[in-house]
Amino acid sequence: MPTRAEQFAGLSVAIVTPLRDGEVDVEKLHEQITFQVEAGTTAICPVGTTGESPTLSHKEHEQVISESIRAAQGKTLVMPGTGSNSTAEAIRLTQYAEKAGADAALVVGPYYNRPTQQGLYEHFKAIAEAVSIPICVYNIPARTGRNIEPETILRLAELQGIAMVKEATGSMDQASQILSGTDLTVLSGDDSMTLPLLSVGGRGVVSVVGNIIPNDMKDLLDAFERGDLNEAQKLHRKLFVLGRNLLGLASNPIPIKAAMKMLGRDTGDVRLPLVPLEAEPMARLHKVLADYGLPVN
Repeated sequence: MPTRAEQFAGLSVAIVTPLRDGEVDVEKLHEQITFQVEAGTTAICPVGTTGESPTLSHKEHEQVISESIRAAQGKTLVMPGTGSNSTAEAIRLTQYAEKAGADAALVVGPYYNRPTQQGLYEHFKAIAEAVSIPICVYNIPARTGRNIEPETILRLAELQGIAMVKEATGSMDQASQILSGTDLTVLSGDDSMTLPLLSVGGRGVVSVVGNIIPNDMKDLLDAFERGDLNEAQKLHRKLFVLGRNLLGLASNPIPIKAAMKMLGRDTGDVRLPLVPLEAEPMARLHKVLADYGLPVN
Protein backbone atom coordinates (compact mmCIF):
# COMPACT_ATOMS: atom_id res chain seq x y z
CA MET A 1 0.00 0.00 0.00
CA PRO A 2 1.54 3.36 -1.04
CA THR A 3 2.36 5.83 1.70
CA ARG A 4 1.63 9.53 1.65
CA ALA A 5 5.01 10.71 0.31
CA GLU A 6 6.29 7.73 -1.66
CA GLN A 7 8.49 10.01 -3.75
CA PHE A 8 10.75 10.22 -0.68
CA ALA A 9 11.02 6.44 -0.26
CA GLY A 10 14.64 5.35 -0.44
CA LEU A 11 17.86 7.07 0.56
CA SER A 12 17.88 10.61 1.86
CA VAL A 13 21.21 11.98 3.08
CA ALA A 14 21.56 14.49 5.90
CA ILE A 15 24.38 16.47 4.36
CA VAL A 16 27.00 18.42 6.29
CA THR A 17 27.47 22.16 5.94
CA PRO A 18 30.98 22.90 4.61
CA LEU A 19 32.52 25.73 6.62
CA ARG A 20 35.71 27.59 5.78
CA ASP A 21 37.15 30.67 7.53
CA GLY A 22 33.90 31.20 9.41
CA GLU A 23 31.69 31.14 6.32
CA VAL A 24 29.70 28.61 4.33
CA ASP A 25 31.91 27.11 1.61
CA VAL A 26 29.44 27.21 -1.28
CA GLU A 27 31.78 25.49 -3.74
CA LYS A 28 32.21 22.49 -1.44
CA LEU A 29 28.46 22.42 -0.78
CA HIS A 30 27.83 22.13 -4.51
CA GLU A 31 30.49 19.42 -4.79
CA GLN A 32 28.95 17.20 -2.17
CA ILE A 33 25.46 17.60 -3.61
CA THR A 34 26.82 16.61 -7.02
CA PHE A 35 28.35 13.56 -5.29
CA GLN A 36 24.89 12.59 -4.01
CA VAL A 37 23.19 13.23 -7.35
CA GLU A 38 25.71 10.98 -9.09
CA ALA A 39 25.08 8.27 -6.49
CA GLY A 40 21.36 8.34 -7.28
CA THR A 41 20.35 9.56 -3.82
CA THR A 42 16.59 10.14 -3.57
CA ALA A 43 16.78 13.32 -1.48
CA ILE A 44 19.24 15.56 0.31
CA CYS A 45 18.48 17.08 3.69
CA PRO A 46 20.63 20.16 4.29
CA VAL A 47 20.69 22.27 7.47
CA GLY A 48 19.56 19.58 9.85
CA THR A 49 21.46 18.26 12.87
CA THR A 50 24.24 16.99 10.60
CA GLY A 51 24.26 20.36 8.85
CA GLU A 52 24.98 22.21 12.13
CA SER A 53 21.82 24.28 11.86
CA PRO A 54 21.92 25.38 15.53
CA THR A 55 25.10 27.39 14.95
CA LEU A 56 24.27 28.85 11.54
CA SER A 57 22.95 32.39 11.37
CA HIS A 58 19.52 32.91 9.79
CA LYS A 59 21.24 34.31 6.71
CA GLU A 60 23.54 31.27 6.47
CA HIS A 61 20.61 28.90 7.00
CA GLU A 62 18.75 30.48 4.11
CA GLN A 63 21.91 30.52 2.00
CA VAL A 64 22.44 26.78 2.43
CA ILE A 65 18.81 26.09 1.53
CA SER A 66 18.90 28.15 -1.66
CA GLU A 67 22.35 26.93 -2.73
CA SER A 68 21.37 23.29 -2.12
CA ILE A 69 18.31 23.68 -4.33
CA ARG A 70 20.42 25.38 -6.99
CA ALA A 71 23.05 22.63 -6.87
CA ALA A 72 20.48 19.81 -7.00
CA GLN A 73 19.08 21.17 -10.29
CA GLY A 74 15.96 19.08 -9.86
CA LYS A 75 18.01 15.86 -10.10
CA THR A 76 17.42 14.95 -6.49
CA LEU A 77 14.70 16.04 -4.07
CA VAL A 78 15.61 18.68 -1.48
CA MET A 79 14.12 18.53 2.02
CA PRO A 80 15.91 21.14 4.16
CA GLY A 81 15.66 21.40 7.91
CA THR A 82 13.43 24.32 8.89
CA GLY A 83 12.62 23.55 12.52
CA SER A 84 12.91 25.81 15.53
CA ASN A 85 11.67 25.98 19.10
CA SER A 86 9.92 29.19 18.04
CA THR A 87 6.84 28.41 15.98
CA ALA A 88 7.00 31.79 14.23
CA GLU A 89 10.63 31.22 13.25
CA ALA A 90 9.90 27.69 12.00
CA ILE A 91 7.07 29.06 9.86
CA ARG A 92 9.34 31.76 8.44
CA LEU A 93 12.08 29.28 7.56
CA THR A 94 9.63 26.80 6.05
CA GLN A 95 8.02 29.51 3.97
CA TYR A 96 11.49 30.57 2.80
CA ALA A 97 12.27 26.97 1.80
CA GLU A 98 9.02 26.70 -0.13
CA LYS A 99 9.65 29.97 -1.97
CA ALA A 100 13.21 28.84 -2.79
CA GLY A 101 11.87 25.67 -4.41
CA ALA A 102 12.26 22.98 -1.74
CA ASP A 103 10.31 19.76 -2.29
CA ALA A 104 9.49 19.29 1.40
CA ALA A 105 10.59 20.52 4.82
CA LEU A 106 12.16 18.53 7.64
CA VAL A 107 10.85 20.04 10.87
CA VAL A 108 12.41 18.93 14.13
CA GLY A 109 10.33 18.96 17.30
CA PRO A 110 10.72 22.12 19.39
CA TYR A 111 13.76 21.82 21.62
CA TYR A 112 14.58 23.23 25.06
CA ASN A 113 11.18 24.71 25.91
CA ARG A 114 9.59 21.22 26.22
CA PRO A 115 5.99 21.94 25.12
CA THR A 116 3.09 19.69 26.04
CA GLN A 117 1.71 17.23 23.50
CA GLN A 118 -1.01 19.77 22.68
CA GLY A 119 1.68 22.40 22.18
CA LEU A 120 3.54 20.07 19.83
CA TYR A 121 0.36 19.43 17.87
CA GLU A 122 -0.41 23.14 17.54
CA HIS A 123 3.20 23.89 16.54
CA PHE A 124 3.22 21.45 13.63
CA LYS A 125 -0.35 22.33 12.66
CA ALA A 126 0.57 26.00 12.36
CA ILE A 127 3.58 25.19 10.16
CA ALA A 128 1.66 22.78 7.94
CA GLU A 129 -1.11 25.32 7.40
CA ALA A 130 1.37 28.07 6.50
CA VAL A 131 2.88 26.27 3.47
CA SER A 132 1.87 23.92 0.69
CA ILE A 133 4.98 21.69 0.60
CA PRO A 134 4.92 18.39 2.56
CA ILE A 135 6.12 18.43 6.15
CA CYS A 136 8.29 15.69 7.64
CA VAL A 137 7.95 15.57 11.43
CA TYR A 138 11.43 14.91 12.83
CA ASN A 139 11.13 13.18 16.18
CA ILE A 140 14.46 12.93 18.02
CA PRO A 141 13.79 13.24 21.76
CA ALA A 142 17.45 12.66 22.66
CA ARG A 143 18.14 16.08 21.10
CA THR A 144 14.90 17.93 21.83
CA GLY A 145 14.10 16.70 25.33
CA ARG A 146 10.52 15.80 24.42
CA ASN A 147 9.09 12.79 22.59
CA ILE A 148 6.32 13.49 20.10
CA GLU A 149 4.08 10.69 21.29
CA PRO A 150 2.55 8.38 18.67
CA GLU A 151 -0.94 9.56 19.63
CA THR A 152 0.11 13.11 18.74
CA ILE A 153 1.53 11.97 15.40
CA LEU A 154 -1.71 10.13 14.66
CA ARG A 155 -3.56 13.40 15.24
CA LEU A 156 -1.11 15.28 13.04
CA ALA A 157 -1.64 12.70 10.28
CA GLU A 158 -5.19 14.00 9.94
CA LEU A 159 -3.72 17.23 8.56
CA GLN A 160 -3.15 17.35 4.82
CA GLY A 161 0.27 18.97 5.03
CA ILE A 162 1.84 16.37 7.32
CA ALA A 163 3.29 13.68 5.05
CA MET A 164 6.29 12.03 6.71
CA VAL A 165 7.97 11.16 9.98
CA LYS A 166 11.71 10.96 10.49
CA GLU A 167 11.67 8.40 13.29
CA ALA A 168 14.67 8.70 15.60
CA THR A 169 13.25 7.54 18.92
CA GLY A 170 14.79 4.08 18.68
CA SER A 171 11.40 2.62 19.63
CA MET A 172 10.07 0.04 17.21
CA ASP A 173 6.80 0.03 19.16
CA GLN A 174 6.35 3.74 18.51
CA ALA A 175 7.19 3.31 14.83
CA SER A 176 4.80 0.38 14.54
CA GLN A 177 1.98 2.34 16.18
CA ILE A 178 2.44 5.16 13.65
CA LEU A 179 2.63 2.75 10.72
CA SER A 180 -0.42 0.78 11.81
CA GLY A 181 -2.53 3.89 12.33
CA THR A 182 -1.58 6.16 9.41
CA ASP A 183 -0.39 6.23 5.81
CA LEU A 184 2.50 8.54 6.67
CA THR A 185 5.83 7.83 4.99
CA VAL A 186 8.14 6.81 7.84
CA LEU A 187 11.89 7.23 7.36
CA SER A 188 14.53 5.97 9.78
CA GLY A 189 16.43 8.72 11.56
CA ASP A 190 19.16 6.29 12.65
CA ASP A 191 21.34 4.44 10.16
CA SER A 192 21.44 1.38 12.42
CA MET A 193 17.64 1.16 12.59
CA THR A 194 17.07 1.21 8.83
CA LEU A 195 16.50 -2.50 8.23
CA PRO A 196 14.40 -3.05 11.39
CA LEU A 197 12.21 -0.12 10.40
CA LEU A 198 11.85 -1.34 6.82
CA SER A 199 10.69 -4.69 8.18
CA VAL A 200 7.63 -3.09 9.82
CA GLY A 201 6.74 -0.79 6.93
CA GLY A 202 9.27 2.04 6.93
CA ARG A 203 10.14 3.38 3.51
CA GLY A 204 13.73 4.56 3.80
CA VAL A 205 16.30 6.42 5.83
CA VAL A 206 17.68 9.90 6.38
CA SER A 207 21.29 8.79 6.61
CA VAL A 208 24.44 10.30 8.09
CA VAL A 209 26.91 7.68 6.81
CA GLY A 210 25.34 8.24 3.39
CA ASN A 211 27.64 11.27 3.23
CA ILE A 212 30.49 8.83 2.53
CA ILE A 213 28.87 5.57 1.34
CA PRO A 214 25.56 6.40 -0.35
CA ASN A 215 25.84 3.44 -2.73
CA ASP A 216 26.10 0.93 0.12
CA MET A 217 23.06 2.41 1.83
CA LYS A 218 21.17 2.26 -1.45
CA ASP A 219 22.21 -1.38 -1.89
CA LEU A 220 20.64 -2.26 1.47
CA LEU A 221 17.40 -0.49 0.59
CA ASP A 222 17.32 -2.06 -2.87
CA ALA A 223 17.97 -5.55 -1.50
CA PHE A 224 15.06 -5.26 0.90
CA GLU A 225 12.80 -3.81 -1.78
CA ARG A 226 13.38 -6.76 -4.11
CA GLY A 227 12.84 -9.25 -1.27
CA ASP A 228 16.46 -10.39 -0.85
CA LEU A 229 16.45 -10.48 2.93
CA ASN A 230 19.72 -12.41 3.21
CA GLU A 231 21.56 -9.70 1.26
CA ALA A 232 19.81 -6.95 3.22
CA GLN A 233 20.84 -8.55 6.52
CA LYS A 234 24.42 -8.96 5.31
CA LEU A 235 24.61 -5.27 4.38
CA HIS A 236 22.89 -4.26 7.61
CA ARG A 237 25.51 -6.03 9.70
CA LYS A 238 28.37 -4.43 7.77
CA LEU A 239 26.84 -0.95 7.89
CA PHE A 240 25.88 -1.34 11.55
CA VAL A 241 29.52 -1.81 12.56
CA LEU A 242 30.61 1.22 10.56
CA GLY A 243 27.81 3.43 11.88
CA ARG A 244 28.28 2.37 15.50
CA ASN A 245 32.06 2.77 15.47
CA LEU A 246 32.06 6.02 13.50
CA LEU A 247 29.15 7.89 15.03
CA GLY A 248 30.01 6.66 18.52
CA LEU A 249 33.26 8.63 18.52
CA ALA A 250 31.67 12.02 19.21
CA SER A 251 28.51 14.03 18.68
CA ASN A 252 27.26 14.16 15.11
CA PRO A 253 28.54 15.75 12.82
CA ILE A 254 32.05 15.79 14.32
CA PRO A 255 33.04 12.27 13.20
CA ILE A 256 31.39 12.37 9.77
CA LYS A 257 33.17 15.61 8.90
CA ALA A 258 36.46 14.07 10.05
CA ALA A 259 35.75 10.96 7.97
CA MET A 260 35.04 13.03 4.87
CA LYS A 261 38.36 14.81 5.30
CA MET A 262 40.19 11.48 5.60
CA LEU A 263 38.53 10.36 2.38
CA GLY A 264 39.69 13.42 0.45
CA ARG A 265 36.40 15.33 0.66
CA ASP A 266 37.33 18.01 3.19
CA THR A 267 34.34 20.14 4.25
CA GLY A 268 36.17 22.12 6.90
CA ASP A 269 35.89 21.94 10.64
CA VAL A 270 32.86 22.05 12.89
CA ARG A 271 31.74 25.28 14.49
CA LEU A 272 31.86 25.95 18.25
CA PRO A 273 30.63 24.69 20.64
CA LEU A 274 31.50 21.54 18.65
CA VAL A 275 35.22 20.84 18.40
CA PRO A 276 37.25 18.57 16.07
CA LEU A 277 38.19 15.03 17.04
CA GLU A 278 41.29 14.71 19.19
CA ALA A 279 44.24 12.49 18.27
CA GLU A 280 43.09 9.24 19.93
CA PRO A 281 39.55 9.10 18.44
CA MET A 282 41.01 10.32 15.14
CA ALA A 283 43.28 7.26 15.06
CA ARG A 284 40.30 5.04 15.85
CA LEU A 285 38.35 6.67 13.04
CA HIS A 286 41.16 5.95 10.59
CA LYS A 287 41.01 2.26 11.58
CA VAL A 288 37.20 2.16 11.32
CA LEU A 289 37.28 3.49 7.77
CA ALA A 290 40.19 1.27 6.74
CA ASP A 291 38.51 -1.82 8.22
CA TYR A 292 35.41 -1.03 6.18
CA GLY A 293 37.57 -0.94 3.07
CA LEU A 294 37.52 2.78 2.36
CA PRO A 295 40.62 4.49 0.86
CA VAL A 296 41.71 6.68 3.76
CA ASN A 297 44.44 9.30 3.42
